[in-house]
Amino acid sequence: MKTIIESTTFPRTKQSIVEDLKVLGLKKGMTVLVHSSLSSIGWVNGGAVAVIQALMDVVTEEGTIVMPSQSVELSDPKDWENPPVPEEWWNIIRESMPAYNSNYTPTTKGMGKIVELFRSYPEVKRSDHPNYSFIAWGKDKNKILNQHPLNFGLGEQSPLGKLYMHHSHVLLLGADFDSTTCFHLAEYRIPYQKIISKGSPMLAEGKSVWKEYKDLEFREELFQEVGQAFEGEHDLKAGKVGSANCRLFSLTEAVDFAEKWLNNYDSKNIE
Repeated sequence: MKTIIESTTFPRTKQSIVEDLKVLGLKKGMTVLVHSSLSSIGWVNGGAVAVIQALMDVVTEEGTIVMPSQSVELSDPKDWENPPVPEEWWNIIRESMPAYNSNYTPTTKGMGKIVELFRSYPEVKRSDHPNYSFIAWGKDKNKILNQHPLNFGLGEQSPLGKLYMHHSHVLLLGADFDSTTCFHLAEYRIPYQKIISKGSPMLAEGKSVWKEYKDLEFREELFQEVGQAFEGEHDLKAGKVGSANCRLFSLTEAVDFAEKWLNNYDSKNIE
């Protein structure tokens, strides 16, 4: 297997990433929800720092950069499957799990290096949901992140709902459609919904409290198919940032399409 250096034709730099992002269609003043894979870009001089600085240089403080910063490990151990834990551990885990703190709770490993670093950047704010938080930098970060509800954390009142109303864009920076968080918003807009109970530790008056809340049973396994169908019917901007295959598209159009697609899928597959 080739190393990342061997598979990179020339060093990726902050400036080369800036130029690639501009060619793709990213512009000053945009509000953009970013899903990223650092390794897909190739060897980057400065790593995640260079990528974040490039995004900021293009969008500027007149726009807003948003990323999902999920911490799904802060969840009920009864739902853990990879790996499961013994039932006799459940109460101990619930009682002793450190509470969510927007300042230092790490993001889930699968979110990637860019998200985890962006979380700690100056002027970056994080929302208060223990599982489905978002981080944002720029002009409208407070409007997008404030008052993130505990129940239905990716629904209409969440940062996703606000991004939808804000006519935002989605940037898949080396990520694929299976990472497209905005498709979850469509799941709240269709008749088929399986509501489940979840739990996480949160701070209340300085103390850790286990809180129960409601959400949907999500169907991320359909998102790749949804995205491919969306790309087949809409004019997405596609190109390379370094070695990474990238797409830039309207979040509003993507959610509207996913709602129709899921409704059609359910009419054929759910009695």
